[in-house]
Amino acid sequence: MEKSVNDIILKLKDADNKNKNILENELVNIGSHAIPELVKNLSVVSGSVRGIIAMTLIRIGRPAVDILKEAAIVNKDLKWIAKYLIKEINLAA
Repeated sequence: MEKSVNDIILKLKDADNKNKNILENELVNIGSHAIPELVKNLSVVSGSVRGIIAMTLIRIGRPAVDILKEAAIVNKDLKWIAKYLIKEINLAA
């Protein structure tokens, strides 16, 4: 049974570094289907979990750009991180 994005994010909170890497890879493998939930969680989580979500979005790449732009309009607190992530995605492309 495939894990949900939220299940993986919850596991990230208590995971050691090895398992954080495994969970990040699971999120990347889900791909563009994970993007809306990942972006939603950017404003909810903090610390290393937020960093992993950000890195996952960068690794997924271009499909995340439009959703990040929309999120920045709706949630002004996400504006700076969305701008940063979009810049990183464009540099990686």
